[in-house]
Amino acid sequence: MASVKENLLYAETHEWADIQGSKAKVGISDYRQDGLGEIVYVEFPEVGAEVKAGEKLCEVESIKAVTEIMSPVSGKVVAVNSALEDAPNSINEDAYGAWICEIEVSGKGNLMDAAAYEKICD
Repeated sequence: MASVKENLLYAETHEWADIQGSKAKVGISDYRQDGLGEIVYVEFPEVGAEVKAGEKLCEVESIKAVTEIMSPVSGKVVAVNSALEDAPNSINEDAYGAWICEIEVSGKGNLMDAAAYEKICD
């Protein structure tokens, strides 16, 4: 079974947010990466772009398909994890360590805690 990390918030679309102060690191859950299979490419959002919770943030390409990743929070993209350019499969190895981008948060989407998220993954 896929792991769920306790201290993160989750969207129904299987993205996570690690909110620290006014910024959130964002990635996809272990459940989501497991369903995608081997990830071969990450299309990052543009630094400086305004994003809205529940709307497309970026795309991830796996050996199975190209999948839209939704933003779990609203705000401005302030950084991307460029290490994923050379090693996109880091997401498969550690879904919670391989964040995709960091967002200066202006609003939260309909996020749930780990216990609630585990229920929708079962």
